[in-house]
Amino acid sequence: MVEPARASASEVSSMRPGAEPNDAGPNDAEPTGVGAPVSVDRLVDVLRETFGAGRVGVDVRLAPLTSFDIGGPADCLFDARTADEVAAVVRLARETRVPVTLLGGGTNVLVADRGIRGLVVRLRQARVDMAGADVVCAEAGVSINGLVRWLVTRGLGGLEAWAGTPGTVGGAIYGNAHYGGHLISEWVVSATLLSPDGSIVEVPAAQMAFGYDCSRLQTSAEILLRATLRVIPDCDPAHLRVVARHSLMHRKRTQPLHLPSAGCAFQNPVSGRDEVPAGMPWSAGALIERAGLKGRWVGGAAVSMVHANFIVNRGGATAADVRSLMELCRRDVLAQFGVTLRDEIVCLGEF
Repeated sequence: MVEPARASASEVSSMRPGAEPNDAGPNDAEPTGVGAPVSVDRLVDVLRETFGAGRVGVDVRLAPLTSFDIGGPADCLFDARTADEVAAVVRLARETRVPVTLLGGGTNVLVADRGIRGLVVRLRQARVDMAGADVVCAEAGVSINGLVRWLVTRGLGGLEAWAGTPGTVGGAIYGNAHYGGHLISEWVVSATLLSPDGSIVEVPAAQMAFGYDCSRLQTSAEILLRATLRVIPDCDPAHLRVVARHSLMHRKRTQPLHLPSAGCAFQNPVSGRDEVPAGMPWSAGALIERAGLKGRWVGGAAVSMVHANFIVNRGGATAADVRSLMELCRRDVLAQFGVTLRDEIVCLGEF
């Protein structure tokens, strides 16, 4: 019931062509729709003709592409380097009726042991541009850490405390990522989305249905291509670096970064939606710890001794191990405190 060693890092989105996504959670997610078996052979041929054979993988193991280091193969994997490529590939998949799953940083997700059917599009965009004196535009595949570095170097403030946040812009917007009592939506000006009909629309933040760990992307079958974010110009880069370093040190002290994980396993209880016994903290990690679950394990998965809301892969964990351990935590916390823990990790594929 003790843990060995390694590091962690989130996000994604998936859907059946023309249908809505389901079962989502934060830093950047939702699982693949289950339906009649679909052959991807035709789509693979089209993608290879369009982008080159070397850009398209078949039966690719996904575990190494996730921070959990867990998960079976994707029928087909494509690394998209630009927002235009994301739009083009998704349109081709819809035309051939192949299910699509978007994978960003591979954090905050648990891929099924049997993998993901259909096409997995891995977001590899890295473009950030100034869009005005106090706004920047970042593609969905840009890592949050990469965005923070880009901003700090240019003396642009606002997001420096998010240094060390795993995942990508796409995952953060999808799940309205939170850190230090703040939500990423506080900085969002607008989002450029690929609609189910293939059109591209720009949506103001007020219409994104942002809430705790949620956005409209979790139910609309839309795909984030890029986001425009507000920043604070003319800041001292040295000061911004101090704040960023402080955030990184705090994470290293309070999170089990030496082992593979998917970040927080459960959402914190929310006032107005949940009820927590008097005197108990509104924290999933605290509830799990007070239920006596720190160090509990199932197979290769364990509740971290560093932070009880982290489930870690102590070596050879399967998705089934993680799911069983999450259910054990949910059951014991409900039995002892009457609080129902809701998943923050997003499960993808054939469970």
